[in-house]
Amino acid sequence: MHLRFCASWRVLFLLLLSAVFLSACSGSSPGPGAEAEAKLPENTAAGNTAAAEKGEAEAGGQSGVRPNTPVVYEPQAPLESTLGEEPLIVDISHTDQGYVMARYTGSAAKANIQITGPDGIHYKYFLTPSDSFISLPLTSGDGTYQIDGYENIAGTQYAVLFRETTEVSLENELFPFLYPNHYVNFTARPEAVAVAAEAAAEASDDLDAVADIYHYVIGHVAYDLEKAETVAAGYLPDVDETLRTGKGICFDYASLTAAMLRSQNIPTRLEIGYSGDIYHAWISVYTEETGWIDRLIEFTSGGWTRMDPTLAAGNDSSSAALKYVGDGSNYTTQYIR
Repeated sequence: MHLRFCASWRVLFLLLLSAVFLSACSGSSPGPGAEAEAKLPENTAAGNTAAAEKGEAEAGGQSGVRPNTPVVYEPQAPLESTLGEEPLIVDISHTDQGYVMARYTGSAAKANIQITGPDGIHYKYFLTPSDSFISLPLTSGDGTYQIDGYENIAGTQYAVLFRETTEVSLENELFPFLYPNHYVNFTARPEAVAVAAEAAAEASDDLDAVADIYHYVIGHVAYDLEKAETVAAGYLPDVDETLRTGKGICFDYASLTAAMLRSQNIPTRLEIGYSGDIYHAWISVYTEETGWIDRLIEFTSGGWTRMDPTLAAGNDSSSAALKYVGDGSNYTTQYIR
């Protein structure tokens, strides 16, 4: 079967144009990837900061309105426990928070970190020379992780620098989906964080905040067909650039939405895989609340539910889009970021 990149979402869009709006009711069973008893963490994780300096009292000042002060869990690299050595170092000091930090300072064009969790899925991350660390998520839950380090020799050839394992026991299973990382990259002060706070200012609860941010993204970002046809391998989204230009590909949609939701302390997974035979990116969110959002997305009680901003932006909440997005059989997840 010929595999097409996510630019081919237009084909799906054309097939869905004839659909009409549909009302529906919510379910109640927890979704995959999160236990029913999972609770949102208190805002006390290492490196956690509120982006706004005006104080928590300002957020949620109106009765019935949830606090919207940004909460950014900032990854740190104290080098208390590490794997490898210069020029490629992996800091494993905060694996209980759901991430490791990596840095490559060598002279080669790039290095590669491969992380294999207890689910056996191989995650590859490519690093270019830099004095800064990048955050790599541990999305496979508790267990043994193998972390391999490679340095590029020429072309696609790499030399092994180290192969080691580390045991991971998460303080909270939701942490990997709250911290910024290599694919959902944001800090306490980018534009995306401020926009998320503004978009969620009138939300009465987390579910309302998800709806408000979701509608902001699909209403302010257009699909970039030219970029989709020319994007290079290894492309990484820039959430603020997506906001400034008002356009992006599926990866940009998913990364921006995930960053905005995470900055509002709403756990969000960026998932990469296939929508039919189209290579695609989408997001899943976690909330302790339950209910529907704009007839398109169902959030089940205490669980993860599929929410695909690219299809929604192109399909205006049609019933066919609802059926397609809501049917998990239409999605095959390869990677979770």
